[in-house]
Amino acid sequence: MTIIDSILQRRSMKMVQGPGPNAEQLDTLLRAAMCAPDHGRLRPWRFKLICDADVVALGELAIAANERAGTPLTEQKAASTRAWLAKVPLLIAVACHLDHSNEKIPEEERLLACGAAVTNILNVAHALGFGAFWSTGLGTYTDEVPEALGFDALDYRFMGFVSIGTPIHKLGAPERPDPAEFVQQWHAS
Repeated sequence: MTIIDSILQRRSMKMVQGPGPNAEQLDTLLRAAMCAPDHGRLRPWRFKLICDADVVALGELAIAANERAGTPLTEQKAASTRAWLAKVPLLIAVACHLDHSNEKIPEEERLLACGAAVTNILNVAHALGFGAFWSTGLGTYTDEVPEALGFDALDYRFMGFVSIGTPIHKLGAPERPDPAEFVQQWHAS
């Protein structure tokens, strides 16, 4: 499969199970993240790897954090979150380091660089045969979960989690919109 075919066939896959990436494959995923465009070479992406039983523990932390933050999950949502995470072999927590010492490069560009790094992870995970899903659930918008992961709100913007594992279900080719619906040509007046 060519890189173009791989990108065009990639889709988000939430329902995954073990095995997850081995050490060599994980190294490849993270090296791909380092190739993201990055104005000023700030390298703002920060990752925390959460594996196996720690995935379940993080899920419990997130469910409790949502409760304490006043945004509790319904019983059904909490149960489905637990069932999902019980099978996920790897979560990668994603944060953007804000680096207040460099005011030349706007925060938006740092966030875009982190998004590009995650996109590279998602594309390479697909090329390696894994399913991957970027989630902003799991307490992403609470203070407690990012802080428990070491991402304080002063120095980091927490961006969620990437789950990676072996797809549980084979999914067909994704339907994509026609690019022409989103593109216009601009001409100077």
